[in-house]
Formats: sequence, structure tokens, C-alpha cells
Amino acid sequence: YIIYLGASQIIAARVIEFDVGIATFVAPASVFVYPFVAQAIDMINEVYGRPMTRVAIAIALLSQVLLATLIAMTNALTPAQAFEFEAAWQSIFTQGLWIIFASWVAFLVSQNLDCYVFDRLKRAYPNRIALRSAFSDVASLTLDSIIFVSIAFFTAGIPLLPLIVGQTISKGIIGILDTPWFV
Repeated sequence: YIIYLGASQIIAARVIEFDVGIATFVAPASVFVYPFVAQAIDMINEVYGRPMTRVAIAIALLSQVLLATLIAMTNALTPAQAFEFEAAWQSIFTQGLWIIFASWVAFLVSQNLDCYVFDRLKRAYPNRIALRSAFSDVASLTLDSIIFVSIAFFTAGIPLLPLIVGQTISKGIIGILDTPWFV
């Protein structure tokens, strides 16, 4: 759960294009990893229930704060003269302040939504695990996309709507496709 989240936060700074045959979408590269975060939280919710899922969400958020702190501390260190990639390193790991903040806000809101929706559907449909997982994931991934892109890229000069659409569609597709992994 935390590995998927950390990887998503780091690779979200890279905006990519991908062709799905009928259309080409633009989205942060994390769209291929982040849906597994939603799937993992469903698994935690299914096994341990809503209260422990909220604890897992809090621990995951704290891990992200630690990751950002460690990256900031590393960036403050003086690089060795022999290190040829300092400009690239700084470019990658300093552009992310808005991305990190956006990630935290979107994560906290969307994961709590996923937790709530999954739990409510679990009570209403105790034998329909695929329904609970798919519906809660699509709802939370859509909200995550809207919040994340709106905050992370609002000053980047990149049109937001194509990013939101691309991220929402790709996350939704992957969120549905990874449902059998859970079931």
C-alpha cells in the first residue's frame, strides 16, 4: 500500500501521453500505479474494517510526509563535485512541492471517500465484493484526479481539463481492470 503510494508521488511529476486506440490521453505517469492504492485500501477495509482502514490511511499519509522530508533534506546537502546529474536531480525533486501538497490533499480526501463508500456498500451488499471494490475505487479515483490535477498543475501553464480527463479515464480503466486481483 505504502510502496504504491510513494511510487505514485514520485512519478506524478512526469506528464505522459498514451494512446488507447480510440483516443490519446495526457496524464501524470502515476495513473498506472495509483489505482493499486485504491485496491489495497479496499483489501484492508474488507479484512480489518473501517476503523483500521482509517489508521492505515493515517500511517500512509505520515509515510508521505516522511518521504517528502527526506527528499528535502537530501536536496539541501551539498552534492559531490563528481556527481554529474545534480541539475537533473534538482529538476526532478524540487518541482514537486505543489505536487506533494496536491498528492496529500487528494490522497486524504479520496482514500477516506473510498473507505466510507466501500464500508457502506459492504453493509448493503455483503456478498458483492467486486461491486463494492469497483464502485468505491472509481468514485475515489475520480475525486482524486480532480483534486490532484487542480492543485498540482494550476500554476504549470498546462491545460487542466485534458489532464483531469486523461487521469480520470485511465485510473478508472485500471481501477476496474485490477478488481479481479482483489476478488
